[in-house]
Amino acid sequence: MKAFIDEHRAVYGVEPICRVLPIAPATYYAHAMCQAAPEQRSPGRGVTRC
Repeated sequence: MKAFIDEHRAVYGVEPICRVLPIAPATYYAHAMCQAAPEQRSPGRGVTRC
C-alpha cells in the first residue's frame, strides 16, 4: 500500500489517499520514516514497528 501512495502522492496527496484506503496517514508516515532512516527508529516496548 505504501508503494501505491508513493506513486500517487504528488497528484492527490497522502491524506486524501489514506481517506479512501484503510490506512491512517500516521501509519504511512511512520513506515516511510523507518525505510528512510532505519537507524533512527525506536524499538518502543521491545517491539519494532517497522
